[in-house]
Amino acid sequence: MNNEKEEIELKDEERQPCEVWSRVMGYHRPVSSYNIGKKGEFHERKYFTEDKCGLKKKDE
Repeated sequence: MNNEKEEIELKDEERQPCEVWSRVMGYHRPVSSYNIGKKGEFHERKYFTEDKCGLKKKDE
């Protein structure tokens, strides 16, 4: 077997768009169907991880 990793390259016409869904007002919807205000709010969201928010694990 060949141990080298093959890199797969796709041409733009071979690609398909990825649909992003998010929860808004209690249910999930595609972001593409949001109105202009909701799209703005979506792009202003800040994401965090538990290790960065100051929460300690139980074993610490």
